[in-house]
Amino acid sequence: MTKTLPYLAQPGVVNKILDKIKEAKTPDRFTYDFLGDTLGCKGGNYNQFVGFAKKIGFLKTDGTPTDLYKQFRNIPTSATAMAQAIKTGYVEIFNRNVNADKLSRDDLKGLVIEITGLATDNQVVQKICKTFENLKTYADFKKSHTTPSVEESDISTSKSESTLPEDNLQQNEVGLNLSYTINLVLPKTDDPAVFNAIFRSLRENLLRK
Repeated sequence: MTKTLPYLAQPGVVNKILDKIKEAKTPDRFTYDFLGDTLGCKGGNYNQFVGFAKKIGFLKTDGTPTDLYKQFRNIPTSATAMAQAIKTGYVEIFNRNVNADKLSRDDLKGLVIEITGLATDNQVVQKICKTFENLKTYADFKKSHTTPSVEESDISTSKSESTLPEDNLQQNEVGLNLSYTINLVLPKTDDPAVFNAIFRSLRENLLRK
């Protein structure tokens, strides 16, 4: 089954809009009027951004800016917020390659073709890749902590040890069995990438023998 990935018909407009978003006040609702009158981005190519922004987690379905939108406007968190937005909008790409942000242009194109099922020369493929690449110029994946680490999650570990009488404990002959109970409190999110990262971190840091 083919899937769709978010893109803009004119990928270059995303740069102008994002720059304007940083400068303008956060609106109660991000509407076409706000886009055109306040941000100065009028026309059909710009109007596509409203639906696109909802797909990357910047806007709620009613056009209300999300926390991610506000974090993008905050200089210290701007780049990590964009990294999260990209992971949200292009979750299918990151499900296939967790380091999708590091892919070459050809490798990214290959994943897009694989996911969408489109022909290699289809213009939509080019626009998806270009939109993705334009967003990346605002993102910092190295500093991104968009998914809570094991330490940040509320995890409590209890250990139960098998005990032996002292007279049976001899050097190099101690039998010790450990068992762990992990209580994980998951964050409130609809982003499957968050859960993927949590369980991947558990597997890599706690569940290895």
